[in-house]
Amino acid sequence: MKGILYIIIGSACYGVLSTFVKLAYNDGFIVNDVVGIQMFVGAILLWSIVLINKFLKKKSTTQTYVKPAKKDILLLTVLGSTTGLTGMFYYLSLQYITASFAIVLLFQFTWIGVFLEALLNRKFPEKGKVLSLIPLIIGTLFATNVFSTGIQQINILGLLFGLLSAISYSIFVLLSGRVAVQTNPVTKTALMITGGFIICALFLPPNFFSDGKFFVEITLKYGIILGFLGPFFSTFMFSKGVPLTGSGLASILGATELPTAVLMSALVLRESIGTAQYIGVFLILAGIALPELLKKKSLQTA
Repeated sequence: MKGILYIIIGSACYGVLSTFVKLAYNDGFIVNDVVGIQMFVGAILLWSIVLINKFLKKKSTTQTYVKPAKKDILLLTVLGSTTGLTGMFYYLSLQYITASFAIVLLFQFTWIGVFLEALLNRKFPEKGKVLSLIPLIIGTLFATNVFSTGIQQINILGLLFGLLSAISYSIFVLLSGRVAVQTNPVTKTALMITGGFIICALFLPPNFFSDGKFFVEITLKYGIILGFLGPFFSTFMFSKGVPLTGSGLASILGATELPTAVLMSALVLRESIGTAQYIGVFLILAGIALPELLKKKSLQTA
């Protein structure tokens, strides 16, 4: 139960980020500074924990972690660029479309990940994963409200950036479990978030480094909460929860991010969300849960 609670809290924290980003845009901040300050504050917090643990010589009682080699450090930093690209594309999409629509597009990483995994392994996906695509695709059509508004009403740039965020996130999910698996999760995440900040700063240079007053303002208003809830606290919750629940259940519980983002959009941002969109969210959640439920059922009957 502790593991379940950790993952639900972590994914819910991810779910509220889009609402704060929209509020930051309404306050006049631009995407360069919003995504930059989140990554920067997140990296500072994570490296602070790494240094504190090193100073205290804190060791895990359940698992022995290996110090990352130079090659792993480089790979993790490069891999972290996908997290930066995910945040960058996701926050760019929020400039053109609603937060509830953007999170639905981000969650297309589920079927994109199935496709990429099949290509990488040169193997047809499992039956459960293929079946899960049906509710995922139907749910996406409902959640985007395309049946009532028509595809011509969808902002093309917002759609493009949202799908790019899903592609970059699916690449991250696919590769993160294959790189430096014996490295301490906090150190691993710190390296990846650092890589994410570097790639964001290259493509969308932030303005806050050249203006001390502006840096303090954006940090206090949005940087602390975005950096804490996103790269830092959510990651910490997942690193504690996944070993207790297993990756299969964690992937299902992690979908809490979707309804959280939709509800926050409705309650805080006052976005109009109809019955069809709620049905779509439910179908997407069902599609995410289906492979794990079928796997569990097959194990029970075996």
